[in-house]
Amino acid sequence: MGKAICFRASDTDVAQEALSVLTGQHGQTEAEAAEVIVALGGDGFMLQTLNDVRPLGKPVYGMNCGTVGFLMNEYREDGLLERLAEAHEEVINPLFMRAGSEDGSVTEALAINEVSLLRAGPQAARLKISVDGRTRLDELVCDGALVATPAGSTAYNYSAHGPILPIGSEVLALTAVAAFRPRRWRGALVPKSSVVRFDVMNPEKRPVMADADSRPVRNVHWVEVRSEPSVSHRLLFDPGHGLEERLIREQFA
Repeated sequence: MGKAICFRASDTDVAQEALSVLTGQHGQTEAEAAEVIVALGGDGFMLQTLNDVRPLGKPVYGMNCGTVGFLMNEYREDGLLERLAEAHEEVINPLFMRAGSEDGSVTEALAINEVSLLRAGPQAARLKISVDGRTRLDELVCDGALVATPAGSTAYNYSAHGPILPIGSEVLALTAVAAFRPRRWRGALVPKSSVVRFDVMNPEKRPVMADADSRPVRNVHWVEVRSEPSVSHRLLFDPGHGLEERLIREQFA
């Protein structure tokens, strides 16, 4: 007997064609009644799917119909039920962001990969960085800065020359984007339990936006970021191709 599967696909032609083929083979079940969610697309669509189905507590198995597909398994039309039966599960915790804006509003959001701050004007951002209420850097002049989870450490964090973190490590990566001063600051690793706060200095002249997994907040004056252990995302991977193996392999590419 087959599993009750809910298929979700991005809007690309490749993903929509895959959706048609796989639902023809296995049927389509509403997410609430499904045993597993199968996401067809790229990493961006996987992040969207994980956020959408989080309240259901369902495991998500991704098949890559995009470009990089770091969070996805290889796309194949045959043997899906066997692959689902043999898949192993990774549980990851997202980041929780609170961002205070120019108008006094506070925006809250979850991010699986990273929370980033980026300059929103022609001049570099000036940020003060505190960890657990203690100022650690009085002034970082930069294009931006970010806090990344182990699962997200190979994404924007890695492009900004941040470290790759092993899955299960109890740390977060704090990484500068194009640091101008101090030039030699290479970022930091902070305990997973830490609360990292960014205060934007002179935000009227040097505006900054915050972004939690592609959900932007404009004209922020401060941003707090911490891990959220009460929230879990369940990802399924083919044997030998889980996040830990992918993170190690990425470092030797």
